[in-house]
Parts: sequence; structure tokens; C-alpha cells
Amino acid sequence: MPTTMKGPGLFLAQFAGDAAPFNSLASITKWAAGLGYKGVQIPTWDARLFDLEKAASSKAYCDEVKGTCTDAGVEITELSTHLQGQLVAVHPAYDAQMDGFAPASVHNNPQARQKWAVEQMKFGAKASRNFGLNASVSFTGSLAFPYLYPFPQRPAGLIEEAFGELGKRWKPILDVYEDNGVDVGYEIHPSEDVFDGATFEMFLDAVGGHKRCNINYDPSHFLLQQLDYLEFIDIYHERIKAFHVKDAEFNPTGRQGVYSGYQSWTNRAGRFRSLGDGQVDFGGIFSKLTQYNYDSWAVLEWECCLKHPEDGAAEGAPFIQHHIIRVTEKAFDDFAAGTTDKKLLRAMMGI
Repeated sequence: MPTTMKGPGLFLAQFAGDAAPFNSLASITKWAAGLGYKGVQIPTWDARLFDLEKAASSKAYCDEVKGTCTDAGVEITELSTHLQGQLVAVHPAYDAQMDGFAPASVHNNPQARQKWAVEQMKFGAKASRNFGLNASVSFTGSLAFPYLYPFPQRPAGLIEEAFGELGKRWKPILDVYEDNGVDVGYEIHPSEDVFDGATFEMFLDAVGGHKRCNINYDPSHFLLQQLDYLEFIDIYHERIKAFHVKDAEFNPTGRQGVYSGYQSWTNRAGRFRSLGDGQVDFGGIFSKLTQYNYDSWAVLEWECCLKHPEDGAAEGAPFIQHHIIRVTEKAFDDFAAGTTDKKLLRAMMGI
């Protein structure tokens, strides 16, 4: 039975802050609902909004959080473990930067940080189950990304070894998600080892085609790589379990292209934009996802280098609502249909 996509939803990560109404779950969800959002995606690392460990162990706490959202007028779309997932696999080149994603108790200790991240990911599975959610969103982390460009020549087997290790780390985590009936929608994203369709397939192979290894579809990262983000849906629609609605633009010049010359976000050839201000074909995307019966949430992730976030959020809800296609329950030419007559059918074919 065809179903209509849910939305609009809002990823709260880029809006949470120390000032009201962004400093508590009760106030930020009321703010989101006031803009027209029907769901919120919760960043599980932000203690101002959420306690992941408590949610994993206490159904009562989850009921309280769900009640807070219901009172505000929104549902929980998914739990996000992007930062924790990133720390499941960290190349040493990024150690200093990645410590900022973890508690001070594991800084300067990559093994302790990774152990903490794995535990957090498992908490995410149990918490999602306690909320009755079917999917969550995350990152894979990376061991090979510094070797993205094939010069200097990579030693034979380097990439295979990296993906083998990535799979070894994630397979037990995915098994916990299977035990709890929850999908992991990995955001396919440069700086992660899984940054396009080819690398997703490599990762999927590394985890043995795991049922819970899925995709959080975000076209902005594909446009900046000049990947065909509509054909991506044709190829991988069965694995798409979550959807970040985020815009971007790519304007190459005589000075820079896809790599954007180490420039600031404002001065890059490829940059993220608020919904409707970039080049992503959302009409095509919503049509493709509807065609393949995607029935989960369309969630705004705001990351614009120019526009104020509150303006981006205010414009995002009606933009998504306008693009959601209410699925038809009948064919447009039903009015012309006749009754089925087997003799007539055979006569029409001359048999």
C-alpha cells in the first residue's frame, strides 16, 4: 500500500545553544513546532537536550522525553549518533580534532575514546528501541580518508585492510542494532570512509551485507562531489532509511573546483546553502523517494554559510511541506477502465 513521506522534521544539532529557547528540549521543541515542524531529530551527545545513557537504560526517562515532545507538538524522528559514530574509527591525523567530540576523560587516549564511542553506539540502539523508533542516523568514521587521492601511490592492500578493520569494528555494533530492531542510516559524507556509493558497497561487504547497515540520504554531499544523486536513489533505495533535506551549490571557477582550494566555507566553489538557495533538485528527489515508497521522515539539516540559522529554519518547514507528495490511491486513468472479459482479451490478440 503506497504511503506518504512524513515531515517536515528538523535536526536540532545546529540549533542547540546556551540561550533560550535553544537550551532545553522543552523550549527548543516548542520553537520548532511553532515554525511548522512535525518531528525533531535529537543529537544524542548534547546534554542540554538529552541523556543517551539514561535513555538506553530507562524506559521511564524515554517516556518523559517523548511526553515533552508530544506536549510541544512534535514527534521524535530519529536519534542521531553522528559524533559518536565518527569516533568508532579515527585516523591518527585527526586525533586532536576528534577529541573535541568526546568527554575530557578520554582525551589524548584513542583507545579509551574508541571504547567510549562503541558503548555510546550500543546505547543508541537500546534507546531507539525504548522510543519505539525503527531507524537512527550516524557516521562510519574513517581510517583511509587521508589516502583518498591515489598519489603518492598507495601500497597494495591499504584500502582493503582499512575497510576490513572498519567492518570488524562495526559488525558487533550492528548486531546490537539487529537485536533491538533498529536500522543505522549512515550519512554518506566526505571525511568518512563511506563517502559515495562505491565506498558504501565496500563497507556493506565488510559487514557481511548486514541487514541494519543502511543509508541516511543527504544530497548536498553528493552535489559537492558531482555525483548523480538521483540515480543514487535508483541504485540504493532499498537501503535508504533516513533523509536529510540539505541544499548545496557548486560553482567552479578558473581557480578552484571540487577540492575548493582550502578556502573558507563562504569562498569555496562547493558550499552548503539553506533550502531553496542552492542547486539541489528537490523536486526530483522527492519524486524518486516517493516512487520507491520511502515512508519515513524528511528532516531539515541546516548548514548554510550565509543565511542566519533561524531564517533557514523558518523557511525550511514550508519548503519541505511543499515538496512532500501525498501519494495517490488510484491511477489517473481509472475513470476509463472497463470490466475484464477474458474472451474479449483473447479476441483483441486474435487468438
